[in-house]
Amino acid sequence: VQLQASGGGMVQAGGSLRLSCAASGRTFSTYTMGWLRQAPGKDRDFVAAISWSGGSTYYADSVKGRFTISRDKAKNTVYLQMNSLKPEDTAVYYCAADRGIAGFSSDATDYDYWGQGTQVTVSS
Repeated sequence: VQLQASGGGMVQAGGSLRLSCAASGRTFSTYTMGWLRQAPGKDRDFVAAISWSGGSTYYADSVKGRFTISRDKAKNTVYLQMNSLKPEDTAVYYCAADRGIAGFSSDATDYDYWGQGTQVTVSS
């Protein structure tokens, strides 16, 4: 599985961005997909995840109600719609695939495949 993230940029606080993650590989549709982020000098933190079917989602408390994860299986793409952005959302955002079957994980070490990251900068 290869993942290509895009859609990052610079936005003012309160603004919106939509990140995309294009995946290649026949087994993509069977994996849980997630978005994680890493701010300078900090660990890589979980943001959101979506089940292989798209029917279940899981969010970090810090983004709940502001971010929405979705997937289009026909396009092999996962999205992260980010609204009401805050300066503390500034980070490099990574999409990742989890081939496990244990359910959602917020632990970055449980994800097996990673995209290259896309920078999101929110100014105050």
